[in-house]
Order: sequence, then structure tokens, then C-alpha cells
Amino acid sequence: MKIILKRFWPYIKEYKFYYLLVLFGIILTVSATVATAQIMKPLMDDMFIDRKEEMLYLIPIGLVGIYFIKAIGRYIQSVYMNYIGLHIVTRFREMLLAKMISLDMGFLYLNRSGELISRVTNDINRIQYFVSNMLPELFRELLSVIALVSYTVYLNPRLALYSLVVVPLVIYPLILIAKKLKKYSRRSQEKNADVVTRLTEVFNNSEIIKANATEKFETKRFSKQNWQFFRINMKSVYVGEIVSPMMEIIGATGLAAVIYIGGKEVYNGNMSVGEFTAFLTAVGLVFQPIRRIGSIYSKVQDAVAASERVFEVMDTKSKTVDGESLLDSEIKSVEFKNVSLKYNEKYALKDIDISMKEGENIALVGDSGGGKSSFINMLLRFYDSQDGDILINNKNIKDYTLKSLKHHISLVSQRIYIFQDTLASNVAYGQEIDESKVDEALKLADATDFVNSLEKGIYTQMEEFGANLSGGQRQRVAIARAIYKHSSLLLFDEATSALDNESEKRIQEALDIYTKDKITITIAHRLSTIKHSDKILVIQQGSIVASGTHDELLDSSEVYQKLAGKFEK
Repeated sequence: MKIILKRFWPYIKEYKFYYLLVLFGIILTVSATVATAQIMKPLMDDMFIDRKEEMLYLIPIGLVGIYFIKAIGRYIQSVYMNYIGLHIVTRFREMLLAKMISLDMGFLYLNRSGELISRVTNDINRIQYFVSNMLPELFRELLSVIALVSYTVYLNPRLALYSLVVVPLVIYPLILIAKKLKKYSRRSQEKNADVVTRLTEVFNNSEIIKANATEKFETKRFSKQNWQFFRINMKSVYVGEIVSPMMEIIGATGLAAVIYIGGKEVYNGNMSVGEFTAFLTAVGLVFQPIRRIGSIYSKVQDAVAASERVFEVMDTKSKTVDGESLLDSEIKSVEFKNVSLKYNEKYALKDIDISMKEGENIALVGDSGGGKSSFINMLLRFYDSQDGDILINNKNIKDYTLKSLKHHISLVSQRIYIFQDTLASNVAYGQEIDESKVDEALKLADATDFVNSLEKGIYTQMEEFGANLSGGQRQRVAIARAIYKHSSLLLFDEATSALDNESEKRIQEALDIYTKDKITITIAHRLSTIKHSDKILVIQQGSIVASGTHDELLDSSEVYQKLAGKFEK
């Protein structure tokens, strides 16, 4: 817990003013708690035994005043503790997301989306108690214990010693319980991530589930993890709920000791009835904060486990190291110099040696899994090569800042990404919307007709995954997005696979004019898409086995001849 507290301390320090307000509320609450015990003495001695009539008015008024002060203190404390907690948690949620999406693609591919979502939502919510409630509540309860114990010692030191001797007996079992709770809490958070992952998968694949009538199958798979989550949480409940009854028993033992010993003191004339009542009230009150400290300590284990999971991500280093130079001009040349890339000791690309220059249209062909997408991914620095160098404008790609590099690159991938925003915002993604530029990009992408048929045109709201568009329409929007960015390096990975031949031909003609001063790299399985390319690279098992124009390769490469035969089918 000390390590986690140390990690949070820089953020906690920023809320000094709010913690002072919380402290003010705590002081009011603790003062009122001690006053509750103190008022018992005049209540018994002056009001009931001596029968002073004025006490019939003063004590009720005093009691109302005490609880009024206590209520104000608790309100101030609660409001500002929640403010601190919610504010820090909101910041952490943004920081954690920013960290996750800044990490390399390897991290994002290896970690399930449900696991990452769980850390941003569930784990972050669990740390709120740690950063806002734990410190103030612990301080309040400790201060209450100190104040009430001091008061009991002031009233009768010998009786205080007998009555509070049971307190140290609480510590050891609490430590054992806390260790168990932390273990169960971590398992609970991991299982929660499994549940979120399963839900994400179900909703993302709803079409295939409906198509195969596998609703019951998916519900059964979800049910298994859901009930595992329930059982883990119940183990935490069984252990955590021991704290309160254990504290009740210890508290009752202490009170029994007070009644027995204090009663003898009253019988012997060493204490008045009022003093004994005040003492009994103080001892009764002191066990309440002690019980709450035990409960707080138990809850903290949940927050500590969540914090560890959050900081695991925050401490993760990206394998893609940002460069320092700005790529502040158009990309004029790209060169792969003996580049090799490995995934888990298996080569995805091996000894790639190729150069491209402004105005060239390069096509990549080959069997599935041959390394074509890896070729493109390296230009985006989703992965970095283990051997060799990639040069952009005769400078190592790793020297450029990621932001400036990607500013000059547009990607249209096999998977089309449509955001829940307007169509215009999807085309101008990440940039200011210029209506004329949006219209021009949609025109080049052969999307003007279908956009004009939409009720609100370019300001039509897109549904999740672009569900209100057809596959071909989504692909046109993705092409328009790439055009709008006006990059000097265009990467097309099966960018027209969902289009009919006529639509593809129209888009291709428009793109030929648009890309005449740019570098274009295209992955496609249609002969019509690639046969007019300036150079075609045939990639097999991570290596370039042939290169040339369509006609040259038909004459010289058996591999390409077979591929061309497949393309035409």
C-alpha cells in the first residue's frame, strides 16, 4: 500500500485546498462526537440526579447543536472528498486511455479490447475510494479514536486501561483478512475483464451470431464467465464481512468490561453516575471508529489491487520509440534497405530491398499471410524492423516524430472504420471540417450520389460501425477520408474490394489523376486494380520474389502468372 500511496501522492498534493476543507469538516465531526459523550455527564448528574430544571432546556438545545455541527462537518467532508475522488478518477481515465493508445500496436493486438476497457472503466472507478475517501476517513477515524481515548483517560485512567486492552487484539486478524481480500479483489478485476471481453465480442459479432442462430450458445458462454465472476465476488464478501461482526464482538467485550469495572467504581463511590455514563458513552463511541478503520482497511485492498493493474499499464514502455525530427515536407522517396521483421521468431518480412519515388504507383501481390500488410504497417511504424532501415526522404524513418510522419501518410485498410459522428466528421477525421474539401473528396471517391440521397447530406449521423451504410458506401467514405487528408504517401489495403467493377474503375481513374505527384502503395486481389501500376512486387513468405510491370511479370514470373490466373477468376 505504501508503494501505491507514493505513486498517487503527486496527484493528491494538487488538492491541498480541498483537503483542508475536508480537514475542517473532520474537526467539526470529531468535536461533535466527543461532545456527545461529554453531554452525558450533565444529563445524568445535573438533570436526573440533581434535578436542575434549567437542564431540561439546555441539554436538548445542546444536543441539537452538537448534531447540527456534526451534520455540517459530515456534509463538507463528504462533498469535497467526492470532488477530489471524481476529479482524480476523471483525469486518470483520460491519462490511461492516452497511454494505451500511445503504445505500440503489438501491445494493442496482444491485449484484449475487453481487458483494456475494463481497466479504463472498472479499475479506475475502484481507485476512487483510495484517492478520495481512504485518507480523509482514516484520518477522521484515527482522530476520533485519539480524542475519545484521551477523554476516557481524562475521566478514569485505570478504567480506560481495562476497557481498551482488547483493541490490540484486532490488528493481527485484520492483516490476515486484508491479504485474502487483496488476492480475491485482483481475481475479481481480472474476471470482470473476461466478462467485458465476452460482451464486446458478442456485440461486435452480432451479425454472425444471428446468421448462425447461436444466441443460446453465446449466452451459455457468457453465463459461464458471469457465474465465475459471481463466485469470486462472493469469496470476497465472505472474507470481508467477517470484519464487522468480529469488531462487534470485540467492542461488546470492551463494553462488558467497562460495565463490570465501572459499576464497582460507582458502588464504591469513586465515580458519579454521570461520569460513568459519559465514560460508557465514550467507550461505546470509540469502538465505532475502530470498526470503521477495519472496514476501510478491507476496502483499501480492493483499491490497491485495482491501482496495481492501472500502474502496470502506465509503466509499460512502448516498443516504438518516437523520433525527434519533424517531417515538414512532402514524402518524395521511400526506401527499404535489407529490412527484416519478425513476429514471435517467425519472419514476416525478410531482406526487403526496394525504393519508391514521387509519382509512382506500387502494387503488392502475393498469397494471404505473405507479408503484404506487414510491409504497409512498417511504413506507419506499427512495428519496427529488427534488421535493416527504412528511409523517408533519405532519412531513417525512426528519426521522425510519429505525429509528423503520419501527417503525411493516409491509410485505407481492409477493415473500414466508421465513427459515430457525422459523415463530414468521418471524412475530415481529426481535422477541421471544410465543406468544399469534403465534397471534393467524396466526389473523387465516387460517393456524391449516395451522399446526396441522405436526408442531411454530409451532416448525416453515422451509426456504430457505419451500420446505416452499405459495405461499398463505407469503403467510399474511407477512400474520401484518405483523399481529404491530402497526404503524399497513400496506402491502400484492399481499398476497393467491396465495390463493383464500374465503381472501382471510376474511382481508379479519379485516383490516377489525384495521385500523379504522390507515392501510392496498393494491396489488391483484382487484376484491374494493379495491372496499370508502375511496379508490381510479388511477395511470398516475407520475401520479394519478383518485381516489374504487369506485362514484364507475365513473361518472367511463374508465381505472378499463377496469381494473375487467380485474379481473373
